[in-house]
Amino acid sequence: MKRETATIKMTYREAIRAALREALLRDERVFLMGEDVGRYGGCFAVSKGLLEEFGPERIRDTPLSESAFVGAGIGAALGGMRPIVEIMTVNFSLLALDQIVNNAATILHMSGGLFNTPLVIRMTTGGGRQLAAQHSHSLEGWYAHIPGIKVLTPATLEDARGMLWTALEDPDPVLIFEHGSLYNMEGEIAAGAGPVGISEAAVRRPGKDLSLITYGGTLGKSLEAAQELEREGISAEVVDLRILRPLDAPTIVESVTRTHRAVIIDEGWRSGSISAEITARIVENAFYELDGPVARVCSAEVPMPYAKHLEDAALPQVPGIVAAARRVVGRRG
Repeated sequence: MKRETATIKMTYREAIRAALREALLRDERVFLMGEDVGRYGGCFAVSKGLLEEFGPERIRDTPLSESAFVGAGIGAALGGMRPIVEIMTVNFSLLALDQIVNNAATILHMSGGLFNTPLVIRMTTGGGRQLAAQHSHSLEGWYAHIPGIKVLTPATLEDARGMLWTALEDPDPVLIFEHGSLYNMEGEIAAGAGPVGISEAAVRRPGKDLSLITYGGTLGKSLEAAQELEREGISAEVVDLRILRPLDAPTIVESVTRTHRAVIIDEGWRSGSISAEITARIVENAFYELDGPVARVCSAEVPMPYAKHLEDAALPQVPGIVAAARRVVGRRG
């Protein structure tokens, strides 16, 4: 008789909170620091209740200086701690770019392999919430350009729950990008869900006519587009990249080799984007498997608008994904 696995219902936000709590309970070296993570409960309520449970030594509110508290996190990691640094939005991480790129990512190399920096930095990314241009961009592709760090983009409850512990076990810096539109996403997750791997992409839906390659906040849209395409007789495989650095090129190539067509969905801007890198990897490794050009669905190359109808028009949406897929397979809508 097949035994059923017990599941519980939770939101993406609650999955991250559970991961934080588990990490704090399992390892006394772990602490959380950032703006409003303590008394306010986190600007997206992710850390709500943790200050009351673990105290101010381990849930540390910081001044509004990203450069200062990311630098403090680097120092703590070098000193043997396991800091989790929260940056409110990816746009604000630019104020800590020197610390992340010139220090955290390079210390192991510049020390001749003597000093690791086991630092985890969490931040919110993406648009769709009417927070305008300084709070809404998807810049994770920029960080995927930088050697010395890992870039994670959890898009499911399992990854939101399980990526953090694996990241904390990594000896080098790991950046986790949480799409802001996912925090209220609710679903079922195994009651005993634990750490997950952070080295491979995942095929979320099998298909045979084309590959929809995506990550983060556009995974749900891509799955919805695949359902719509199925009604038209087009079988779309959906690949969730999960990790942007190191990019899992073998899984991408295997998918394109099966389907012979590809559409890349990326909320970043098209020019110089992670979608451009994925296109290059496909052309380099699977050019003769392609039955047509690789297509991309990206955000409009404008600062993110505040007005709802303009923001929707600027972001990748299901109709645009479906239209791109139709073009790739040679059908007109």
